[in-house]
Amino acid sequence: MLLEVRDLQVEFRTRDGVAKAVNGVNYAVDAGETLAVLGESGSGKSVTAQAVMGILDMPPGRITGGEILFQGKDLLRMKEDERRRIRGAEMAMIFQDALSALNPVLSVGAQLGEMYEIHRGMSRKDARARAVELMDRVKIPAAKQRAGDYPHQFSGGMRQRIMIAMALALEPSLIIADEPTTALDVTVQAQVMDLLAELQRELNMGLILITHDLGVVADVADRIAVMYAGRIVEAAPVHDIYEAPAHPYTRGLLDSIPRLDRKGQELYAIKGLPPNLLAIPPGCAFNPRCPMAQPVCRSDEPPLYPVTGVPVPRASACHFWKECLGG
Repeated sequence: MLLEVRDLQVEFRTRDGVAKAVNGVNYAVDAGETLAVLGESGSGKSVTAQAVMGILDMPPGRITGGEILFQGKDLLRMKEDERRRIRGAEMAMIFQDALSALNPVLSVGAQLGEMYEIHRGMSRKDARARAVELMDRVKIPAAKQRAGDYPHQFSGGMRQRIMIAMALALEPSLIIADEPTTALDVTVQAQVMDLLAELQRELNMGLILITHDLGVVADVADRIAVMYAGRIVEAAPVHDIYEAPAHPYTRGLLDSIPRLDRKGQELYAIKGLPPNLLAIPPGCAFNPRCPMAQPVCRSDEPPLYPVTGVPVPRASACHFWKECLGG
């Protein structure tokens, strides 16, 4: 297995108390596989990714438990200089806001070339040539001429391609893409996702795709992990999730997607708001918003039950997953 996250726990100490952002997350991804991590803002998707990459702000963040195994080695037990050698070369991250992630006072060619200068010891001339090759690889037109341009001179879609190029520079085994299509129009979203899928197949990389948009992952993900209040509440192959969700939260996310066959109908929205991580409700964290909630849901936290009677292993953190599955 390329990456295994085991019982990861992350909290943030604030003036108002301790916010439990990640509460025992488990997931894994192998070479050539795409895992989509879904959930609303504040569900813990990005914090988990930052912990994996080793870029979590500490303090105020703190990893209080768990393991992060990359190619069998626990990243949390490594010294920082050893982990820094892995970051970028073996695993890389594509951030959601390319304009903020890129340096505004350096040309994109210089920023891409810097990866080769630092990690590969190349001369500036050779690194620049590799940067142009990389820009061409992610299908940026007139790459040689545009390598001297600055981030603000590119469109949103082109900046996102540059971020992908930067992540791919050293051909890592794993890429984490955190909302890579945020703020892009639908056509550009499709182009960016197609590019990621094409490059993943070419390099046989593992890909963790973090998003809140179920529509984005339908054609690219192999498996989906749905997060809520810092926990994974459902994990299943992508097509099983769409055909028969086994958790009320997943069903609510699916029902919230606009559909052409519901023209004229009011768009469904999950009632209520995500929980305050400083005071997560007892029992199932989703119970205040759940249409299926029963007294047991308000008192007993459901484990991640194995969903039985299905051909491919899947799991749901719902006491009434059978009723939800039957739908």
